[in-house]
Amino acid sequence: MTDAQQDGELIARSARNSWLIITARFISDFGAFLNMVALSTYVFLLSQSVLHVSIFLACRVTGGIIASVVGVPFFRRFHGRLSLVIFDLIRAALLALLLVLPPSAQLYILPFIALGIGLGNSMFAIGLNSQLPWWVDESRRVATNAWLTSASATGAVTGSLVSGLLLAASGYQLVFATNIVTYLLAGLCILPLRFLVHPAVEKDKQPRKEWRNLVTGLRTAPLLAGMLLVTMADTLGSAAHNVGFPVLSELLTPTTAGKTMGLLLAVWAGGKFAGARMANYLLLQRGIRTERLFFCGVALMSLGFIFTFQQSGVPLALMFIVLAGVGDGLADVSLISRIQSEPERLRLPVFSLMTLLQMTGFGVGMLIVAPFYVWYSPALVIVIFHGIPLLTLTALWLYNRQRLT
Repeated sequence: MTDAQQDGELIARSARNSWLIITARFISDFGAFLNMVALSTYVFLLSQSVLHVSIFLACRVTGGIIASVVGVPFFRRFHGRLSLVIFDLIRAALLALLLVLPPSAQLYILPFIALGIGLGNSMFAIGLNSQLPWWVDESRRVATNAWLTSASATGAVTGSLVSGLLLAASGYQLVFATNIVTYLLAGLCILPLRFLVHPAVEKDKQPRKEWRNLVTGLRTAPLLAGMLLVTMADTLGSAAHNVGFPVLSELLTPTTAGKTMGLLLAVWAGGKFAGARMANYLLLQRGIRTERLFFCGVALMSLGFIFTFQQSGVPLALMFIVLAGVGDGLADVSLISRIQSEPERLRLPVFSLMTLLQMTGFGVGMLIVAPFYVWYSPALVIVIFHGIPLLTLTALWLYNRQRLT
């Protein structure tokens, strides 16, 4: 085989891998939001207790935190498509328990199911993002990340909406069965993936050395460290607006709060889709640096949510939330693309650290934010918590300006 034929085969394989990964990500996120809505309401139905729902959600977040800790040694040793397929099968098997066990026993195993699904969701995301450079060539990577963000946003909203429709039409058993099918389909999309290059298996790398290399690597890449710091600060803002959506919807339209919340989420997802496509153009065609686009995206997202929660009418709220979605899409694509540009030894630990920051910050943020909605108006709460990433951005800008002068 000539060099030209080999190059053509690698380009074709990269393109095929790219679309398989995008399809798998859409199906996986669709399934994740399908069961997040269904399982949360199912726990409350069985227990009639908000405490049980809180425990369930805490277990789901804990699963993500565990994944961020064990992800590095696991994917160092067991990289490739098979490990991702196994996590799809584990998630499907856990949900299958709800189809075979009696309701009296389900309440006691639901926290463990939540832990397993949270672990599986995060491990799937860490494995997919960190190994993407082995499956997709560099020229196609930003475009793939943009489509992954678009697919994730679309899967989140459609999963939530379909879950509600299926629950209203046929009940929980059909939702769980549909969810099992989504995870199996995601696994089938992963199976045909083939590496462009074959990485060496690293069995003897010590966890302490991994994290020591991570700290050293971030010291030599201060802008990347700043991006992760802003990501951690932004989790508090994300917790605030997620808790605040039902409150805002009730204030805007007291008689149709559920419909308004669905509309807000759908418009936000549309904005995120548009932001991901814009990031693809700005990074590839305009040559804007990923760090700059990330910081601009976070600022636009936080300001968009702040202005959304200041409104008393639906049209203006929708106008500002689409801006928040655009900023979210810009930031998401920029952050993932920036991390994937790092050497392989640093890429996996950074993705694991990012997951740890997001899961821990979001979980802690949900606990911190709730009392603020009792004490203050939603408009002020969002200013407080989305002001944190804006202040962090300002501090980083001043620090970098002082460092360069």
